[in-house]
Amino acid sequence: MTTESDPSYPAHWEADVVLRDGGTARIRPITPTDAGRLVSFYEQVSDESKYYRFFAPYPRLSDRDVHRFTHHDYVDRVGLAATIGGEFIGTVRYDRIGPDGRPASAPADEAEVAFLVQDAHQGRGVASALLEHIGAVARERGIRRFAAEVLPANTKMIKVFTDVGYQQKRSFEDGSVHLTLDLEPTAESLAVQRAREQRAEARSVQRLLAPGSVAVIGVSRSGAGVGAACLRTLRDSGFHGHLYAVNEAVTRDLLEGVRAYRTVDAIGAPVDLAVIAVPAERVPEAVAACGEHGVQGLVVLSAGYGESGPAGLARQRELVRQVRSYGMRLIGPNAFGVINTAPEVELNASLTPAPMPMRGRIGLFTQSGAIGIALLSALLRRGEGLSSFVSAGNRADVSGNDILQYWYDDEATDVALLYLETLGNPRKFTRLARRTAAVKPVVVAKGGRHTPAGHVVPGTRLPDATVSALLRQAGVIRVDTVTELVDVGLLLASQPLPAGARIAILGNSESLGVLTYDACLTQGLRPLPPLDLTTAAVPEDFRTALAAALASDDNDAVVVTAIPWVNEEQDPADDLAGALRSAVAGHPGKPVAVVHVELGELAEALSAPLGPWGSAPDAGAPAPDGPDGPLRGFPAPSPFGAPVRAEPGPGGRIPSYPAAERAVKALAEAVRYGQWRRASTEAGHVPEYEDIDESGAAAQLAGLLADVDSGAVLTLAEWDARELLARYGIRVLPALPAPSPDSAVRAAGILGYPVALKTTAPHLRHRADLGGVRLDLRDEAELRRSYEDLTALLGKPAELQPVVQAMVPRGVDTVVRSVIDPAAGAVLSFGLAGVASELLGDTAHRLVPATDKDAAGLIRSIRTAPLLFGWRGSDPVDTRALEELLLRLSRLVDDHPEVVGVSLEPVVVATEGLSVLSASVRVAHPPARGDLGPRTLPSY
Repeated sequence: MTTESDPSYPAHWEADVVLRDGGTARIRPITPTDAGRLVSFYEQVSDESKYYRFFAPYPRLSDRDVHRFTHHDYVDRVGLAATIGGEFIGTVRYDRIGPDGRPASAPADEAEVAFLVQDAHQGRGVASALLEHIGAVARERGIRRFAAEVLPANTKMIKVFTDVGYQQKRSFEDGSVHLTLDLEPTAESLAVQRAREQRAEARSVQRLLAPGSVAVIGVSRSGAGVGAACLRTLRDSGFHGHLYAVNEAVTRDLLEGVRAYRTVDAIGAPVDLAVIAVPAERVPEAVAACGEHGVQGLVVLSAGYGESGPAGLARQRELVRQVRSYGMRLIGPNAFGVINTAPEVELNASLTPAPMPMRGRIGLFTQSGAIGIALLSALLRRGEGLSSFVSAGNRADVSGNDILQYWYDDEATDVALLYLETLGNPRKFTRLARRTAAVKPVVVAKGGRHTPAGHVVPGTRLPDATVSALLRQAGVIRVDTVTELVDVGLLLASQPLPAGARIAILGNSESLGVLTYDACLTQGLRPLPPLDLTTAAVPEDFRTALAAALASDDNDAVVVTAIPWVNEEQDPADDLAGALRSAVAGHPGKPVAVVHVELGELAEALSAPLGPWGSAPDAGAPAPDGPDGPLRGFPAPSPFGAPVRAEPGPGGRIPSYPAAERAVKALAEAVRYGQWRRASTEAGHVPEYEDIDESGAAAQLAGLLADVDSGAVLTLAEWDARELLARYGIRVLPALPAPSPDSAVRAAGILGYPVALKTTAPHLRHRADLGGVRLDLRDEAELRRSYEDLTALLGKPAELQPVVQAMVPRGVDTVVRSVIDPAAGAVLSFGLAGVASELLGDTAHRLVPATDKDAAGLIRSIRTAPLLFGWRGSDPVDTRALEELLLRLSRLVDDHPEVVGVSLEPVVVATEGLSVLSASVRVAHPPARGDLGPRTLPSY
């Protein structure tokens, strides 16, 4: 009998999933101990659903049925259940069948599949999630097709099968619909799966950010503490829903002016979101109470979890397990809170000491509460508002990936800002970031570049510049500091994207203009000579010059520089802001940034939101009409601290910076992002190669890893590596061992002269500079003489491990590698062999899977790329063959996550074709489920 503690129990099939409505469920294999749960589940299913499942009235399960549906071998017969609170809400099973439709075993590759979902949970996407997971299980067990019989009236189940995206056949036989599904993933099935994932995860975040009711658990009667502070913030933000306070010792009806209850259950009304602010040891009790009451999501402010050490980490894992068992999502623990400035919500369930942020177009996610405070304060000081804010603390459940799913189609968010210490699931993050960046900017400040010993955030083996390049490939704008995060976000939220890198500079200081010019060159921009308006310039001069620059076709963006006026009787800061806004309003379409020196009032005026007539209200009073009227100060706060934020656009906010370098850095990031957006409209493709033997490679890898422990890495023997690479069309030139001069001669006779003699000892491999390689040996005499010289110079044959290899056409020596990096995921790397890549770090990288555009860009992005294209009159090499090699290696790594490292060195690229002279391949057991598997939440 198999139970969850049995070694044969497939624990890696267990997964938490987000359902269509944003709730969660756990999918796991059914075991014999589930008999009672199965009976209880079946009793709650309607007679109609039972009829659809069994094609006949079937009021109850017999003992024989219960035994059959709970006893599986997890190979030919498998059952999975979706559970909430430990109880079944849906089941799916398959039975392997032969060509005659009778039970069978491998190698039969077809199975009959059937579902049953509790009526109360139909329409939540339970069957679709179960189908994804049972399909993955079936493929793992060698099943390639599902067969299903469905009554014509069961339209919901027919739709589940037809919408999944698999290739399928459909026929009508004996009064039922017969469906056959090919389980091989297709582009359509993957697109369907990811679209469902996006909708479900976005909905789960939306339920957290737009609740109809909120309960704060842990509100002290004295008004002190985290819970009371959060309750006051919620109350004062003007939250539009119902608000409750919970304290088990409460003796009065109100706490902080909010209706108070002893328990969540005593509220007697639905609670969508609960904010938990009790000591860590009391959190499980609060979570259980919320789960039993039907709360949809939690924000856990309590500390004492993963940040506090191993015991806290174990407590955190148990917290996630408990929260998900009730179908809830969790922000935290150790969270700072959430904010949603939407006018119909106005939720501020956070610990922010500042007033409710203004409504804006920036979405903000942080892992750190301290960083969250800094970013909120910086945005407030510079007059920028937010659409939403999530500070996830330990990020045990809801992560930056979930928030990206929400922001992707959130019409209130134009710019996504994230402070991350780790990418979590890097492949999923880059996939989501690439998709989101195609419609709105994604700006990331990533901490953890230099991970201290013992820190929980995993480090990366890649240089920081390389991580930035990989994120940029996905369209992410990577910045180094939280200050740059705000600088770039402000510009992107208020200005259009530049059409190019030509920058006009104008202002009343020649020196500041020159500094800005130099900063542009440093950032790779193309600045025009600065226009000096002189210190005598008045606001009208600025307006005229800026209007002319914006109207000109010789630039793509404008930087305005300003210093204080010498005339102390004149304070034209507000007039200057109005003049600049007037010029921008008359010539929209280009971004403008302002660099100011000691002109704080100018910065304040430029950042003030415009009223309905293009004016900026001051302390609630309307400003004078007209584009040149005073534009001073911030708008008066509403009674709940939430001033309305005008939409960015012509004549709206103009970002200002106290240093030229900061303004130009922000503008340069916008230029590069605009270039990426334009280039991404013509997406590359991953080519198909007919000679790739994917199934053969999978079988070979399974055999090689059969005796390898989980977590161990195996370096393949030379012949195994050559065989695996050959299955993907990558031919490695054979090298025959030569432990003696005579064996070297025999090897040369097999290969044919001329030959190369080289050492393969680890300390000499690829070190031609040490004399370990002898080329163009044309006969036996030269070979013997070279062998003698080699051993005399470097050591005995047993130490050198010499080999003989056929000569190949001369060309440029390159290095091609792929590695699984802990922070970046699967990475494809390219560089020239030798000093260029080893000493100077001239290596380029792309994320896997690489497209044809990625491969072409990869070989052209290293500094020494001219050597491949005919530098100083040399013959250009076959870059098409090189691009194909890169794409084939990318396919191998992408198709088989067991391949954790490949090094092809050297790859000699000639004028026609290329030769791979040496290869090293490392393999390991892959994670139980990758990004290409069925939808699943991160495991705990």
